[in-house]
Amino acid sequence: MDFEFSNEEKKVLKDVKAFIKSESTPELLAESHQLGHIYGGQEGRKFIRKFAVNGWLTPNWPEEYGGIGSSAVLNFGIREEMAWAGVPIIFVAAHMAGPTIMHFASEEMKNEWLLPIARGDVEFALGYTEPQAGSDLSSIDIQAVDNGDNFIINGQKSFNTHSHVADYHWLAAITDPDAKRYHGMSMMIVDLKSPGIDIRPMITMAGWQTNEVFYNDVTVPKKNLVGEVNQGFYYLMSALDFERMYPLAAYQRFLSMAVDFSKETNVGGQPLSKNPLVRQKLAQLRIEIEANKLLYYRLAYMIDKGEIPNYESSMQKLYATETAQHITNTVMDVLGMFGGLKEGSKRAVLSGIMEQAYRSSVVETIYAGTSEVQRNIIALRGLKLPTK
Repeated sequence: MDFEFSNEEKKVLKDVKAFIKSESTPELLAESHQLGHIYGGQEGRKFIRKFAVNGWLTPNWPEEYGGIGSSAVLNFGIREEMAWAGVPIIFVAAHMAGPTIMHFASEEMKNEWLLPIARGDVEFALGYTEPQAGSDLSSIDIQAVDNGDNFIINGQKSFNTHSHVADYHWLAAITDPDAKRYHGMSMMIVDLKSPGIDIRPMITMAGWQTNEVFYNDVTVPKKNLVGEVNQGFYYLMSALDFERMYPLAAYQRFLSMAVDFSKETNVGGQPLSKNPLVRQKLAQLRIEIEANKLLYYRLAYMIDKGEIPNYESSMQKLYATETAQHITNTVMDVLGMFGGLKEGSKRAVLSGIMEQAYRSSVVETIYAGTSEVQRNIIALRGLKLPTK
């Protein structure tokens, strides 16, 4: 595996960095922070539509679908630049649903959806989890009943984070309730403005909004069915594999801030950075970030070979989110008691950024499948361990 960027890719990354620096506004960064860096806010849409004109949102897609025919390695590098800068980085349409459409949908669906996605004109919300079906998505209950040219949908979804800012729902629904497990589910794209949809907020411990979404006799055209009917569980699993690809650059920036803090802050007559325990802890985090980088770019390498990473995505997601939590825990120790003060507090350290990061790092070990789920996937699919 060779993760080195080509000279052309290095130039693109340099241009991306310059664009982000010149186009990022205080309003964009504040909105992105408030939304948990998901895409869909007003400022984020203005920024990304300009950004995507260059093909940078989906650079490894073919040109006819809005990309520049480059590599997934470049795509992953761009995402790291975006994460470091604090602009929107979580895209359901471009990074999760779009690649699944590319692999499994009809030519008609590709032609209808991929260009608008690549331009940043539309965003999706994941429609997976239900109150009784979180870690076990084969247990969803929401029903999509065949009604001629349409499906009629009734049921409930939970923890659908983008729903209050997205345009469409990337929905998993049961189309054959009598089928064997894993064989009666279908994926479809639902306009979130459809009559009969009710979106209700749920606030996480990180302060971000996620949502419950209720369907009451919602009509969805059959042309919005992704791939084949009753094959949706396999498409969902593929989309989850694309979701579990996690740039850690934002937390690398937090670590960099902590390193600077340790150099500038004197305790007992010397900088914190002279303390052997502090040095060891910060160095260990830097090692973990480098290890994650290898796992992260390995996924891009596989995609560039035409593969869809499976347990490899779970490995990276597990390692990245638990490393993120390790970073926030350790940095809070380095900052001392004032590190727990919120933004706006008189004595807050580093503008209070670590207090919120500390809470959000817990949430990140839960979404896209908990750490426990990732370990099971690695055990069963990677190590081929027995189920019992």
